[in-house]
Amino acid sequence: MTKMTADALAEACAKAMWDEDKASAGLGMAIAAVSPGHSEITMTITEAMVNGHGTCHGGYIFTLADSAFAFACNTHNQRTVAQHCSITFLAPGRLGDRLRAVAREASRTGRSGIYDIDIFNQDGVKIAIFRGHSRTVKGEFFPGIVVEG
Repeated sequence: MTKMTADALAEACAKAMWDEDKASAGLGMAIAAVSPGHSEITMTITEAMVNGHGTCHGGYIFTLADSAFAFACNTHNQRTVAQHCSITFLAPGRLGDRLRAVAREASRTGRSGIYDIDIFNQDGVKIAIFRGHSRTVKGEFFPGIVVEG
């Protein structure tokens, strides 16, 4: 049995996921921060992400939020997937904007969790609010690891 701090375990889980996450990396996302039940993911809006209105297609903003959700809910060494997600768009994202999705765990009981994700532009303007419901599935990233304390 190996012991790790909760922060070290969260970081190790994020690295294990990131190494296999071709979608997030392919869209230019980067992990800015991760800790138990929390993550911050960034992404710059490129020309390929702009829709016919000249603003960021909502699907890319949803994807950024979904990635932040995934990294936050997988910080406890339990493989966890999305069960339900919703998003409300508040303001448009624009070409060149540097978006930051901040995910935080609102509730985690048994196999279910609820996570709130706020998406901001580089000026700190909140452009969307996302809520994700998670469900743990079989498997751990690091079998046999226990959290210290």
